[in-house]
Amino acid sequence: MASLRATVLHSTLRSSALTRLPTLPLAAARIAIPRLVVAVAHRTNAAATDAAPAEAEPIMDDALFCYQCEQTKGGTGCTTVGVCGKTPETAMLQDLLTYSLKGLACWADFARRQGVEVPQEVYSLLNAATFATLTNVNFDDDRFKEYITHCHALRDQLEAAARAKGIQASPATPELPWFDLLSHPAAWRLSQSYLACASIGELVQLGKLTSLEHRRHLMDATLLGLHEMITYGLRGLAAYSHHAEVLGEHDREVDEFLAAAYAFLCSEAALDLGATLDMVDQTGAAGLKGMKLLDHAHTSKFGHPEPTQVRITPKRGKAILISGHDLQDTHDLLAQIEGTGVNVWTHGELLPAHGYPALKKRFPHLVGNYGGAWYRQQRDFAEFPGAILMTTNCISEPKKSYADRIFTTGEVGWAGVQHIEGEMGRTKDYSPLIQKALELPGFEWEPSESEAKFVTTGFARNAVLGVAGEVVKAVQEGHLKHIFLVGGCDGHEPDRKYFTNVADATPQDTMLLTLGCGKFRFYDHDYGMLPNTPLPRLVDMGQCNDAYSAIVVASKLAEVFGTDVNGLPLSLDLSWLEQKAVIILLSLLHLNVKNIRIGPKAPAFLTPEALQVVVDKWNLKVTDVKHPDADVAAMLAKA
Repeated sequence: MASLRATVLHSTLRSSALTRLPTLPLAAARIAIPRLVVAVAHRTNAAATDAAPAEAEPIMDDALFCYQCEQTKGGTGCTTVGVCGKTPETAMLQDLLTYSLKGLACWADFARRQGVEVPQEVYSLLNAATFATLTNVNFDDDRFKEYITHCHALRDQLEAAARAKGIQASPATPELPWFDLLSHPAAWRLSQSYLACASIGELVQLGKLTSLEHRRHLMDATLLGLHEMITYGLRGLAAYSHHAEVLGEHDREVDEFLAAAYAFLCSEAALDLGATLDMVDQTGAAGLKGMKLLDHAHTSKFGHPEPTQVRITPKRGKAILISGHDLQDTHDLLAQIEGTGVNVWTHGELLPAHGYPALKKRFPHLVGNYGGAWYRQQRDFAEFPGAILMTTNCISEPKKSYADRIFTTGEVGWAGVQHIEGEMGRTKDYSPLIQKALELPGFEWEPSESEAKFVTTGFARNAVLGVAGEVVKAVQEGHLKHIFLVGGCDGHEPDRKYFTNVADATPQDTMLLTLGCGKFRFYDHDYGMLPNTPLPRLVDMGQCNDAYSAIVVASKLAEVFGTDVNGLPLSLDLSWLEQKAVIILLSLLHLNVKNIRIGPKAPAFLTPEALQVVVDKWNLKVTDVKHPDADVAAMLAKA
């Protein structure tokens, strides 16, 4: 297949400084080889998709290609199976779904601009299905077929609505080098009759025509990486919007931006590096709005988190372990379980649930947190003596030892795992999960109260700002010299011990803020109190969904000190793994926060040239995992 490699002229797209380039003339962007004759899929109308593509030949040197997460194989890309457990088939279905979402988004953006009312159902699907492609969310191929089917049905509805208003035009469909085997996403569709009978295998073959493995042979690596950076940011943004929608909150501007950004990736403007970098910034701006939306959804429904001690040692009784991020699922399960004698334990990113007044004060059977970060779940779940519910992302392949007692809900899924269905806005029925918990032994022992261990969570923005005067006083009197935000995602690699070493190396006259599951590297360490103050040195601000709290706190402190965030004695040292981390980073860059460290590795999707742009503009740094003490010293010096 080497002779079939089609490349955009690299000399045309490359720019040593990656400064704004004029939009390339279409002729310069065309694939430099004769087109393959594709009998069914290439530049076809809807009817042609009712048969399988007979002659389309995507360039597939590897079974798949994926580099959207930090743990991607070799730091360059998974090529046989995902480190997350994603099979080549699932990867192709996710790529096909993304192609379909781009088409739906083009129609949604076009219809809105033409004055056609876009139903909320369209944006709900864009958010939910985009979230389903995020790392460690959904591994169930049948569910991806459902998303794809729904996507094309809504695309047809939007077109019909436009035609009913007398609009005969359609979204622009320029010939772009990365849409070489199928029609432009806005022009391509799969009919419902085809999808009703299409096998997973047939959809996988279509997915190969849209795959990242194929596209990476067609595009300059720098431009492709920036496109993917936008895509991964959108996945994080969609996750936040979906979480908020479950709680009954919407932001139409954020929803419309998601569609517009997908449409941008299907436009001729996406050939221009300057326009692409501008869209990276716009994605960060939308991310900030998405985080604010979710913060409002959480606090308006469950109250502002309060500092709360959380038990981390066993307590006798029947037990359910709930993991993921979803507070609505947590609330509804707790409500349904009242009176059964079953205790609920949080896991991973749901530790901060204990700080919300509407949960901790109403439900005494929310008894503690069990286990550590998501990547330890195969050990934690195997040892947990009850039933398990995964509410959002971070699922790993269930082991046989607990496969019959783990349940999924929402967008999360794994083939063969029991799934608790539910409709948006309606309470789910958790009775199968509760029944399973009643059948299992639960914890049959507990330590004496004097030996029980606790950690503290719930230092969200209201709690921290409530003692802002003490923080300011500590700075002014010299008792607080620096604040370190050490957190983010956690993962398997030994290199992530760096974050523990950084936390342990911070001086006694500094404060440690944590955010996300990165806290589990050191959340149970005793860092004591800030000398001569009533302030604890370790302050857990919540999960990755609570990132907005940290931004508000930093902004308010900057106001008090008459500076900007970059002028504060504050350093951000963030571990990253998946796409929520990407949208948080883009949001911080949009706010012009500089000198952020990320690690343990730089994103594989950014070439050295693209990374240099980010370094030059924001002084972004990659953690020095071999020398954490040197990083601490540099952060103290604001370097």
